[in-house]
Amino acid sequence: MNSQPDPVAAPTDPTLDPVTGERRQLTNLAYRLLGSLADAEDVVQETYARWYALTSAQQAAVSSPGGWLMTVASRICLDLLGSARARRERYVGEWLPEPLPDGAEWSSVRSSGTRADPADRVTLDESVSMAFLVVLDSLTPAERVALILHDVFGYSFGEIAEIVGRTPAACRQLASSGRRRLRSRRAAPSAPAQSELVRQFKQAWDARDVDALIGLLDPSVTAIADGGGLASAYLRPVEGREDVARMLVEVAAKASDVTTLMRTVNGQPGLVTQVDGVTVAVMAFEFAGDLIGRIWSVRNPEKLRSWARA
Repeated sequence: MNSQPDPVAAPTDPTLDPVTGERRQLTNLAYRLLGSLADAEDVVQETYARWYALTSAQQAAVSSPGGWLMTVASRICLDLLGSARARRERYVGEWLPEPLPDGAEWSSVRSSGTRADPADRVTLDESVSMAFLVVLDSLTPAERVALILHDVFGYSFGEIAEIVGRTPAACRQLASSGRRRLRSRRAAPSAPAQSELVRQFKQAWDARDVDALIGLLDPSVTAIADGGGLASAYLRPVEGREDVARMLVEVAAKASDVTTLMRTVNGQPGLVTQVDGVTVAVMAFEFAGDLIGRIWSVRNPEKLRSWARA
């Protein structure tokens, strides 16, 4: 995507300008569709660039600027999703969505290097959990757009049809197909139970206690790490609780001067590892009953800019 000056960089009160006031909604949409805050920011910038490229008469003819912006952003995301699989073939190791901290810990620096506006923060709910985003990444671009626009943002299938270039019936089928895959996720325990599992996991990991770790992991647990070729990480998933537990202890044994902290990751309990106060890895979990079923560890520094010293 071409780099262009931010068309809304000038101080503007979003409550007075309905166009710039859509920035957070656009960021929420693009992050859910792309799984990357950096790409989401690029999409929002490109969307505004296209709006401000319209003449005053053309802008005045738009009955719903917010709807126009959402439509344009959706189409840009659809194009990016179409080329994403080709880009992933060149990615080193496993690709994972970019993890997000909660609002209280959001870095003051955006992925693009400019200061973050609190209004840009992604709303953390079930539709941005790491488990949700990982399943979304397995959908086709059209399935992903149809599902997110309908189930998360409340668009009708008629409106979605105009965006993706399909019939309303086809869009209904796309969303239904995506929904079936999401239902395949295992039921998660309550939030307090999740926090307790992560606390016990942290305690066992800090102690390098293989047996304790095995007792917390589902027999079919899978651990996936994303270093992107920029940080050390296992290039392939590690499966099975014995192998995962030993891998975790091996990683801990190699680390020095590392601090592990419990933090909220994409709205759910997770872990952050820091060196000298700088975040070097973010870990998210999927739960299988009262055990841990998936472990996702993001180590690619380009995906950790939102965390900075969070």
